[in-house]
Amino acid sequence: MKALFDTSSLKCSKIVTNSYSTSFSLGIKLFAPSIRPSIYAIYGFVRYADEIVDSFEDYPQEDLFYDFVADYKKSLDRKISLNPIVNSFQEVARKYHLQSYAEDFLKRMEADLMVTDYTTKEAYENYIYGSADVVGLMCLRVFVNNDDKKFEALKESATRLGSAFQKVNFLRDIKEDTENLGRSYFPNLDSNSLNNSNKEEIIKDIENDFHEAYKGIIQLPLESRLGVYIAYRYYLKLLKKLKKADPEKILSGRIRVSNPLKLVILTKSYIRYKLNAY
Repeated sequence: MKALFDTSSLKCSKIVTNSYSTSFSLGIKLFAPSIRPSIYAIYGFVRYADEIVDSFEDYPQEDLFYDFVADYKKSLDRKISLNPIVNSFQEVARKYHLQSYAEDFLKRMEADLMVTDYTTKEAYENYIYGSADVVGLMCLRVFVNNDDKKFEALKESATRLGSAFQKVNFLRDIKEDTENLGRSYFPNLDSNSLNNSNKEEIIKDIENDFHEAYKGIIQLPLESRLGVYIAYRYYLKLLKKLKKADPEKILSGRIRVSNPLKLVILTKSYIRYKLNAY
């Protein structure tokens, strides 16, 4: 029976999520059980596509990526894929009408195979939309259970949250992106020469994104609100650490939030949530 195959496929997506992101997997566990499987499926799909273009440099990346895309597109018609990650996602994509968002995401991942400089404002904004904002929009479709009115009301906040998360990642990973992947993202950096002035400009932009995102977070359905709120608080803490760090420190290593501090964030966020005191 395909139901058994679908169940095992979903378990694979969950394993991928837990393996690649302890923070994200923690957030999913705080979602209502009814929406967790779909979010695991979304994360597994975008994670694998991203890994192909970022981490498989010793393998035929283009062939692997285009095989992955072809398999996904076939699965939309066949309603099945023997790749368990794709199989889980195609079902969610069809149920929540995510095809256009997935298409935009895959186009941005394809660009990573060929493009290394996104430092024009247009390229930067297009990349963030396709690599992060659409993922937030896919999750939002699940959170509101295909309610178009709620989706439109929260759409702007969801994109701003996706942008904030991605920009924090860019700033945190600037050393690795430059040295290992040869990529440059921020339009206000000259050859990734981070200094106090352009760092302050980047931080201010991210803070504005977080400010606008918060307006939507507190309006999310209860089934998803706590998990998203905790992710928001985690990334906000990471941004504060980056804000305090000298540019030299950011360029020399990876700023992290320690596991004990993550526990503190989780506890405080949960208390605020229960008291309705965001």
